[in-house]
Amino acid sequence: MKYKEFGPTGVKTSSIGMGTYYDPFWIITARLGWLRNAKRKIQSLKAGLEAGINIIDTAELYGSEPLVRKAIEGYEREKIFLSTKVWPTHLKRDKLFKSLEKSLERLGTKYVDLYLIHFPGSNHSNKEALLAMEDAVASGLIKFIGLSNFNLKGIEEARKTLKKNDIVSIQNQYNILHREPEKDLLPYCEKEKIAFMAYYPLAHGKLTKDSKVLEVSRKFNINPAQLALVWLLRWSSVFPIPRASRPEHVIEDAKAADVEIPHEILEKI
Repeated sequence: MKYKEFGPTGVKTSSIGMGTYYDPFWIITARLGWLRNAKRKIQSLKAGLEAGINIIDTAELYGSEPLVRKAIEGYEREKIFLSTKVWPTHLKRDKLFKSLEKSLERLGTKYVDLYLIHFPGSNHSNKEALLAMEDAVASGLIKFIGLSNFNLKGIEEARKTLKKNDIVSIQNQYNILHREPEKDLLPYCEKEKIAFMAYYPLAHGKLTKDSKVLEVSRKFNINPAQLALVWLLRWSSVFPIPRASRPEHVIEDAKAADVEIPHEILEKI
């Protein structure tokens, strides 16, 4: 596993992380108390940790925070980079702190490394949340502040709002089929040294069946998922977070960090 600095934090993390968004049905059933295939998902996260992955991403919406808690039991907390998110209906100061406290309780930790606004709210609610997050940093409940599903304008406004801290990470969809971040977000993150967490890096599995991806992956004796991850890692700011649902898949994803493919091949893809 290769490690690199996570944005401007000074913290080195694995270049590939693990996501814990499963599907809408999982979210619904989790709220009803049924954690479908929980044992396998916990084993998947543990397999990733053993393979050297130390980024685990979750959110209060996902219903997977309790799984993360069980997966990280027995590991040194300081060596794991945990990120979770607050839902846009909880951006008012008091609601944000309540959401954060509940997330910490479900995760079984005193702090999270990265706390993100999951989706942008109104300009006023975004500002209120960001200032509350700064207070959470000061109190030691979170270490760093991030944004998810924001556009460039929203990111710039958020950075202006913060008084003592800065945005260290953006989390948006990015994969071979979804290239929109290349227009402005990725060049901005590269220039500003902001970490870009790429969700849906395998495009919901579509890339594992794409004929062109299959052709190139065979040439380098890797699987299509690994090629899709290597393609993302050509950006120094990008940290792909593929879903951790099966141990064997997580182990294969982890190996992608060490795969070397000529830049010109990646550009052709």
